[in-house]
Amino acid sequence: MTLRVNGKVVTPTGVIRQGCVEIAGDRIRAVAEYPSVRDGHWIVPGFVDMHTHGGGGHTFTTGDVDSAREAAAFHLRHGTTTVLASLVSSPFALMRDATTAYRPLVSSGVLAGIHFEGPYLSADRCGAQNPEFLRDPSTEELAQLIEAGAGAVRMVTLAPERDGALDAIKLLVSHHVVAAIGHTDATWEQTRAAVAAGASVGTHLFNGMRPMHHREPGPVVALLEAPNVVCELVADGVHLHDGMLGFATSAAGPERAALVTDAMAAAGMPDGAYELGGQAVTVADGVARLTEGGAIAGSTLTMDAALRHAVAAGIALPDACRMVATTPARAIGLGAQVGALQAGLRADLVVLDDDLNVVRVMRAGSWVE
Repeated sequence: MTLRVNGKVVTPTGVIRQGCVEIAGDRIRAVAEYPSVRDGHWIVPGFVDMHTHGGGGHTFTTGDVDSAREAAAFHLRHGTTTVLASLVSSPFALMRDATTAYRPLVSSGVLAGIHFEGPYLSADRCGAQNPEFLRDPSTEELAQLIEAGAGAVRMVTLAPERDGALDAIKLLVSHHVVAAIGHTDATWEQTRAAVAAGASVGTHLFNGMRPMHHREPGPVVALLEAPNVVCELVADGVHLHDGMLGFATSAAGPERAALVTDAMAAAGMPDGAYELGGQAVTVADGVARLTEGGAIAGSTLTMDAALRHAVAAGIALPDACRMVATTPARAIGLGAQVGALQAGLRADLVVLDDDLNVVRVMRAGSWVE
């Protein structure tokens, strides 16, 4: 049985104004022009969030399976059909236990993998990461996590200036795990060395990084200019000024700029008191900050809101769709499976109204209720 979804279809090469996505089973069979179509809804690829800590009152950071399942379901309702479960800096025992706990969720497709943001990060640029747990990269720890995950560990963020970082990057890449650079005080030279060792993602560019300077470009410039690095951008108007969002998108191009939420449990929830990595967080007017010190503590963003923000900031819708789907899918090694409305890929799509609000979500050929 073939299912057809009609509307203004956003493909990797542009918009088919009178288009149709044909679906057979859980796959896209064809994407084509359909002159008789009069449905004005936008049909865009399912969003791919490669960096989120939770949402809907639930978190990925504790290793709790039920909480992880609910967090993934919350983001799915907002169009995120592929999600990495991002943890924060933690003791090794929690990292190991979470890897074991989430492995079945990855196998069943609830999660696309696990992302460890830390604990191998800079104390000077730790942001809302718990400084109690920061330490130098350990290839021994990483090897155990990779073995325990049996393919579930998909990305690790680390600071390249820490002792042992380059060896850790080489180990990760040799096991097909994405090495990301973030929460770093690295110099331009140190960042370039990490990229040469195999690092291929910049974690929430600008945030938790040594700032740019005309006599010391720092990590931001090194990441933006590296042709094989995808740069994460948090498009919420808090992490980045819209001018900087536009600058980074222009510098990297939509093929190397990925929108992420960096969301925490408070996404979709009321203002109030929350927790992240053992630290108290206060959410006021939708902005999450550490209760002590005031550092930004993730976000309350969803991917549909990120898409709307990016378009309102001046990024063309086809480019923004690449940034919420195609580019992040490729960055985490899933570009041959998801991330675009293209024949042969999994049938993940989001139907949006003209204000880019979610109307319906499809994952693997089935509508999400």
